[in-house]
Amino acid sequence: METAILRFDAKLLYRKLDRLLGTLDPNRPQRELLKHFLNESFQTLQGDLRLTASLFYEERSDGFSLQKVAGTPGTGVATSLDPSLPSLQLLFRHKVYIYANPDAEESPHRQGVLPRVASAAICVGKKPKRGILFFLLDGGWAREELDFALNTIRAALGARLVEERLRGSMKEAAEIQQSLLLEEPPDFEGYDIACNSIPTEEVGGDFFDFNPLGDQLLGLSIGDASGHGLPAALLVRDVVTGLRMGVEKHLKTTYVFEKLNSVIYRSRLSSRFVSVFYCELEASGSLIYVNAGHPPPLLFHANRIVPLEIGGRVIGPLPEARFRRDFAYMERGAVLVLCTDGILERRNTRGDFFGEDGLKRIVRTNRGAKAQEMIDRLFAAAFDYGAGRPWEDDATAVIVVRK
Repeated sequence: METAILRFDAKLLYRKLDRLLGTLDPNRPQRELLKHFLNESFQTLQGDLRLTASLFYEERSDGFSLQKVAGTPGTGVATSLDPSLPSLQLLFRHKVYIYANPDAEESPHRQGVLPRVASAAICVGKKPKRGILFFLLDGGWAREELDFALNTIRAALGARLVEERLRGSMKEAAEIQQSLLLEEPPDFEGYDIACNSIPTEEVGGDFFDFNPLGDQLLGLSIGDASGHGLPAALLVRDVVTGLRMGVEKHLKTTYVFEKLNSVIYRSRLSSRFVSVFYCELEASGSLIYVNAGHPPPLLFHANRIVPLEIGGRVIGPLPEARFRRDFAYMERGAVLVLCTDGILERRNTRGDFFGEDGLKRIVRTNRGAKAQEMIDRLFAAAFDYGAGRPWEDDATAVIVVRK
């Protein structure tokens, strides 16, 4: 029986997956790549997902054939699968499916495929070269977390399988991304704004954007798409375009985020996991925002720091998501700092994070400086904190100072 015991950090899960996928060689045949992934993913995620075994089936002309087993599945595992089975038809339709009750009609167990345990499956690739990964579940799993994890796994693995085919389009993707992202912030009376972004590859997964909504209102956003390179760049394109079009049409941020989540969830080429912070700043200092799983921007007042953290979970892994908006106020002289994990998780030689403490130190020691000076010192401090090593992750920040 499923329970609600398991709780893990979504971004920590993705980092595990990112490291796992980074070991895969896209030049391998799909079968060998998926066999390697099955074994490594079972070792890496066994505890998080409460797995007892994982199985990989490869599509052949006469059905699906068992290619690899990780863990201890027990007896009753079929060596071949008929694609007409109701359990597989559900999987082909949804791409991810959780068979919570092994005695239900749609259960693989009832159809002679798996032992009598709860299970889940993902389908990757395209007919006639699809692969099926089955996961046998132990006690203590929770539906929401498992659904989130498997959707993320399917999307990230699918992106990896098509990466080699798309690699030739990297230059074009970089040009498209650069045409979308602004190099300079707009003028907004009463405010001093600066921004910077350093990708680790030719195209990156971080973005910032500004959307003037009149003389008295400015929309600004920052985000961090899962992974690096082309899949992340494709996701950035979708998010930036969706935010611009949605906000201009509807002017309702929570509705726009919910629609954007639905669009990203259905996307097949993006890595489908992105944290986004969006706010609308009035010239008067009033600020409305939604935070979808992004590191909370910090609003520095003269005598206190306010984290802007209300919103919801990251965009993409689940078909439906709900978001809340919240309000803040920028006093005169206040500083708003938005950044991505590339800065906060910059490590020194001992493995310690630069973190919020490092960010706060830079802002406090540079109060009164122009926004551009402050952001230059922030990047310099974070880079030096890492002993001058290349950036491990895309690094992006936006600083807004109310004059």
